[in-house]
Amino acid sequence: MKPETPCIVGIGQTVYTRWNAPLESTELGLGCEAIVAAASDAGMAVRDIDGVTSFGGDGCEPAMVQAALGLTEVRLSAILWGGGGGGSCGAVDLAAMAVMSGQAKAVVAVRSLAQGQTGRYGRYSAKRRHGSFIYPFGLLAAPQLLAMHVARYMHEHGVTQEQLGAFALACREHAQRNPAAVTRGRPLDMETYLSARIIADPLRLYDCCLETNGACAVLVTTWERARDLGAAPVPILSSAHGSSVGWSSGPLGAFNMPLESFATIGAASLANDLYGRAGVKPSDIDVAQIYDNFTGLALMAMEDYGLCPRGEAGAFSASGAIQWPHGALPVNTHGGNLSEAYIHGLNHVVEGVRQMRGTSTCQVGGAELCLVTGGPGPAPTSALILGRV
Repeated sequence: MKPETPCIVGIGQTVYTRWNAPLESTELGLGCEAIVAAASDAGMAVRDIDGVTSFGGDGCEPAMVQAALGLTEVRLSAILWGGGGGGSCGAVDLAAMAVMSGQAKAVVAVRSLAQGQTGRYGRYSAKRRHGSFIYPFGLLAAPQLLAMHVARYMHEHGVTQEQLGAFALACREHAQRNPAAVTRGRPLDMETYLSARIIADPLRLYDCCLETNGACAVLVTTWERARDLGAAPVPILSSAHGSSVGWSSGPLGAFNMPLESFATIGAASLANDLYGRAGVKPSDIDVAQIYDNFTGLALMAMEDYGLCPRGEAGAFSASGAIQWPHGALPVNTHGGNLSEAYIHGLNHVVEGVRQMRGTSTCQVGGAELCLVTGGPGPAPTSALILGRV
């Protein structure tokens, strides 16, 4: 391992709750709680953190974090523009670049949500930049917008409702082993999935991610510094964020993606860069944490990242291949956005670290490589490949 290799050395999270559950903290307070937990996990003093990154309009502004936690100095303050949950791995990418370049020594990527205080992500928002073009057509929130995207994908490849359901059921089954999961103790079967109300055809209730409060954080430093800390470092073998040709805001905006890549998440070129930088192939991946705002988009993501051929993710999921412990490629072993919590995808990075440390509640035996992807659809999107020391 090279001394400058970026590593995740600490992970932290708060309790995850329903979006409307009473909160005794603020979005900033939740974020600070997760940061303190990540520093403790790393065996590092909180004051030694000198960089803060995030995405998706987080309320944990570095100046406020510095004041709240007594950080000695802030050398990096960065947030990924646009893309919503597409920036979850991108925030870690920013942290990795900072420590590799020497811009900062220890950078924390944080995401905090207090939807009961700041507004639900699943509802109409008058702040959407392209609203004047899409609202007249009833495209008021993410489920309506992305339902059209999923419908096109299903039409082109013959994907069935039951295949969407297979992905949702796998996530829910994994969540039953995860004490942090909001849906633990509430298993799901195919009959219940198919009988659930339609939110926006073809998306049913359980095709849609949870709406939750909570925060999580990951602390990044170099391998050279990581060796002096207490926790097991997880090397970031590759990280990337960006956008494919012509994608712009994709299906969360004007739907002006190129026709040849319309029924995808527009991440194929990013995936090629990601694997190339790590020097690995999609077939080398042992476990994957795929951003799952909606089941159909998670299937498209699996295809863009080469985990199965184009148009075959539905059948791949229905075959049991993504289920722990016997599947060929377990996916979302914490339950994902669909069944653990919706922390805008940064919780997927936390689970990726656990898999590489060997501490997941659905641990994949002998796993050496974990793919983590950011939100599909909008630009930019992002991804990581994590390794094991």
